[in-house]
Amino acid sequence: MEHKNSRSASYAAAGVDITAGYQAVELMKKHIARTKNSLCLDDVGGFGGCFGLPIAGMEEPVLISGTDGCGTKVKLAVLMDKHDTIGIDAVAMCVNDIICCGARPLFFLDYIACGKNYPEKIASIVSGVAEGCVQSGAALIGGETAEHPGLMPLEDYDLAGFAVGIVDKKRIIDNKRMQAGDVVIALPSTGIHSNGFSLCRKVFDIDRNNPELYVPRQELDGQTIAQALLTPTRIYVKAILALLEQVDVKGISHITGGGFYENIPRSIPDGLGAQIDRAAVRVLPIFDLIASWGNIPERDMFNTFNMGVGMSVVVPKEQTAQALEILKAHGEDAYVIGRIIPSEEKVIL
Repeated sequence: MEHKNSRSASYAAAGVDITAGYQAVELMKKHIARTKNSLCLDDVGGFGGCFGLPIAGMEEPVLISGTDGCGTKVKLAVLMDKHDTIGIDAVAMCVNDIICCGARPLFFLDYIACGKNYPEKIASIVSGVAEGCVQSGAALIGGETAEHPGLMPLEDYDLAGFAVGIVDKKRIIDNKRMQAGDVVIALPSTGIHSNGFSLCRKVFDIDRNNPELYVPRQELDGQTIAQALLTPTRIYVKAILALLEQVDVKGISHITGGGFYENIPRSIPDGLGAQIDRAAVRVLPIFDLIASWGNIPERDMFNTFNMGVGMSVVVPKEQTAQALEILKAHGEDAYVIGRIIPSEEKVIL
């Protein structure tokens, strides 16, 4: 669509360039197209994204939604001038949440607030959003980019969004059948994911653009700290959906802010707790670096970061081997980290 008559010199003088917004949309289109499927109704509406509901075969379809952002991880993306992966984080934080209920993601919408609309930068951000949608099977059906001159520096931006998924009511994961003896399986993370960056910024002096951020490190397999921190959040949707088809999954936790101590309890009913084998947890090197540089106690590390476990699932003991096999067949190097026991304390670590 052309906008030959839509321009405002007065608005541009105040810091908002309407034509830049149109240019950004044009640059986004090729990325958005990657996420489209037969349920996207592009020829309907204009002020809202339209999507048909795939309810065939469901007795009582339920929509599950989730919203989140990338937190201050965006600060590092701005410092590194690398914007094509932060969108994966935005999608991951939402779809990884709704899959915990057993919901298959349907669509995603993003929201970008920026000091100034640089079309190429905005398109780069959206390319990451599109990649996250492709990884999770969601369609990117809409979004918004807003210029906020005076509210934030010109180079800064923030990114958030929301996802909507669907599940048959009888298949919602609600932990009511969880019992002592069930097994806790870990799905490895790719690193920090999108939580704990306020602490990371303090530990590594990120706000002052510490030169040490850009030094390749042997303990990080040659990566710099900045590269390790900016690694996108892993999306677990397709592996979990495959698992749900064949295994009696009794609980799922997305390990985000608050780490083990806040997130694992969210999937465990009263009277039960998760006995986690600390020695079994495969802690990634970046977390050891954070702990040593910041002199952070282990309890605080496990109460802030995912420590190398991006998601945990609870399955019956007799289905453990099958669950591990399915997850590994879908690219997840999953392993057992604990078991469910009678306990008033939710996490024993």
